[in-house]
Amino acid sequence: MIAPFWLRAETLPFSTVFKGEAQFQKLLEQGRRENWAALPLGERTTRVGLELCGTPYKNFTLEIDNHIEAASVNFHGLDCWTFFEIALNTARLLKLPEQEQTPRALLHLIELERYRGGRCDGTYLSRIHHLEELFADNQARGLMKNITGDLGGVRIQREVREMTVGWKHYRYLIHNPELRPEMAAVERRITGMRVLHIPKSQ
Repeated sequence: MIAPFWLRAETLPFSTVFKGEAQFQKLLEQGRRENWAALPLGERTTRVGLELCGTPYKNFTLEIDNHIEAASVNFHGLDCWTFFEIALNTARLLKLPEQEQTPRALLHLIELERYRGGRCDGTYLSRIHHLEELFADNQARGLMKNITGDLGGVRIQREVREMTVGWKHYRYLIHNPELRPEMAAVERRITGMRVLHIPKSQ
């Protein structure tokens, strides 16, 4: 079994990687009180997501250090991706025995979902930065199933260059210029992936 990131040599303080423990505990207490664990995963994720509504929208909450990458959670501010992953992984957490429903357990579930192969090795490029790759990586490991094709999804082609062009918006890419060519290579690979979507008209 892969050791969680916080058991490895180089990491960040817990206060840096987990923000909003009071909100987290309140969410778990409500879930236990209303027995969300009895719901199917999709409904459970929806219940968690509805309770997160009203959390301020905040960009770049994953950019938490100049050099060391670590799985992190921030209940004080969410963007579209962190909203999705915190809702999903809190829903997964609620199926664990109550004594295992801890902040570190949530961080471990986030690590399994957010990082290539389920492991944060302390480097920025171990993180999956694009949803196309997240879906493919997680499906290959049996964590989720992309049903877009089953729903009539059609191929979409887009050139992925967001981080290559906008590197000045990313703390790690600013402070580690050697990562920029590697990120460009990742984005070229993702550009070539077969991706399906449901058109708005459908």
